[in-house]
Amino acid sequence: MNGEGRYARQEMLPGMGSEGQRKLAQSCVGIMGIGGLGSPAAYYLAGAGVGKLVLADPQVPEITNLNRQILHWEEDVGIVPKAASAAWKLRRFNPGTEIEAHCVEVTKENIAWMFREADIILDCLDSLPPRFVLNEHAMRTSTPFVHAAVEGLHGQVTVIEPGRTPCLRCLFPRVPEHDRSFPILGPAAGVFGCLQAAEAIKMIAGLGEPLRSKLLVGDLEHNLWETIEVRPAEGCPACRRD
Repeated sequence: MNGEGRYARQEMLPGMGSEGQRKLAQSCVGIMGIGGLGSPAAYYLAGAGVGKLVLADPQVPEITNLNRQILHWEEDVGIVPKAASAAWKLRRFNPGTEIEAHCVEVTKENIAWMFREADIILDCLDSLPPRFVLNEHAMRTSTPFVHAAVEGLHGQVTVIEPGRTPCLRCLFPRVPEHDRSFPILGPAAGVFGCLQAAEAIKMIAGLGEPLRSKLLVGDLEHNLWETIEVRPAEGCPACRRD
């Protein structure tokens, strides 16, 4: 890339250069959930020049999504599935990024096929059961993933790398009985979705220190941040640590 190229400013980063950009261009990132977290994450991954994004979300946007799910517009509400809505916009944002969209629920039966090319997967979901499907797939295939969750003005993010870090069931050993609607400010989802994109880029290009075995917790209401060291859970049923 020359100094006037699309990615010139990020190539100036120490440790990135043309080699780091080449790694991004040759990478594939999967994103489960194209909502409040997935929208900004997908935008910034495409903007950074990731070669391929695989988007998965079975839902159609609702009007209450639009305060935070920035890849979906009012014309999409109730009509265009989220994965298709996002794919249409991302292809126009950066034609150099290939977009594969799946407007179906990710299950134990289809996850391996759906993310067969993914080097990293982003957990941009809003409930634990599908997250555990992703966790089991990651443990089975040794695929790293970036987990984030957000509620209100608070959120968290961590990198899970099978064989190297605690898994998601180490952090959340029990599934809640039911999901619920919860309050959320759009910019809070934006902050943590952007952090997920940054972690994925760091891992692909070999930049900085990813959040392996560390949970970054943020309170945007009072501007408080904390990084918590996390350890594997004894007897975890997913990563089988004794």
